[in-house]
Amino acid sequence: MFRRYLVFPAVVSSLLFVSSLACSSVASASEAEKPSVKDSSSLPSLLELESFEVEWGGRPRDPAVAPDGMVWFCGQAGNYIARLNPETGAMKQFSVPEGSHPHNLIVASDGGVWYAGNQNAHIGRIDPETGDIKQFPMPEEITDPHTLVFDSDENIWFTAQHSNAIGHLDTESGKVRFVTASEKGSRPYGIKLDSNGTPWSVLVGTNKLGVVDTDSFTLQEIDIPREDARPRRIEITSDNNIWYVDFNDGYLGQYNPETEQFEEWLMPEGHDSQPYGTALDSEGRIWIGETGPYPNVMIGFDSDSQEFVSKTIIESGGSVRHMYYDNEKDVFWFGVDNGFIVKGKPN
Repeated sequence: MFRRYLVFPAVVSSLLFVSSLACSSVASASEAEKPSVKDSSSLPSLLELESFEVEWGGRPRDPAVAPDGMVWFCGQAGNYIARLNPETGAMKQFSVPEGSHPHNLIVASDGGVWYAGNQNAHIGRIDPETGDIKQFPMPEEITDPHTLVFDSDENIWFTAQHSNAIGHLDTESGKVRFVTASEKGSRPYGIKLDSNGTPWSVLVGTNKLGVVDTDSFTLQEIDIPREDARPRRIEITSDNNIWYVDFNDGYLGQYNPETEQFEEWLMPEGHDSQPYGTALDSEGRIWIGETGPYPNVMIGFDSDSQEFVSKTIIESGGSVRHMYYDNEKDVFWFGVDNGFIVKGKPN
């Protein structure tokens, strides 16, 4: 049983740990708190949303698109993985080991679905044809693999929030390596790779970005200029600038690794906007789910002109979490906690 809703435009086995703290040149506080270019109420909607209701509930989240166009997603609270046919709305549920509570998934070029067993310390691969699962256990220091991303060899970099670590899984051998953050409770969260294959993460328990040196397997931590910043998700544009959302204080931020400069923009819904999930589209627009308002709000930001350009109410509710951009079809996908998988089509 499914429903569709359309919203049209209206307006690791060995431990290697080294951590170094990098102090960056930053903009002054007055420079950091830039007002948005347009008042929130004047922003048009440059987005069409189509929602698919998930009959099982279970906090559907973190969708990803397979090579055959099927959309896979996690049912974190319901302890399942599912597949959505976006043409028909039909869904199929796949069982995962008891107590997994999958937090995130990614789909390989061969169609294999890799998920983070967030509550029982493993990363798993589901065969999309048979549903068979191969488990890759974590070392004892890693209890909660969180967010996954492939490198160019389709090995997996991942965060482990409460284990305070960033790790790497060799998908052939099962070998896991990891590095831990310098401060307890740093909570590595979102993770992306730049064009050089370098993993960047946000440490949501702190005001820091983290970058892993893949040769030495060491972690460098970079302070965001505001101490109360709590970055949650991350995008990396083609120029290798790092973009993050500050969930705590309502900012979109940019860090330039070459100049070591930060720049920040207050979100249209202000300090209580709680920006969370992000997606970067082919035109350099960053789509950001504001989870403070209810229903949640999807904001578009043009990273070239550096202005907010779109605002769309998410009629299916909240909370919007991790988002996935499908380059081939120029759409992005996200889950909504109260039981929906949603497709966003930018105009």
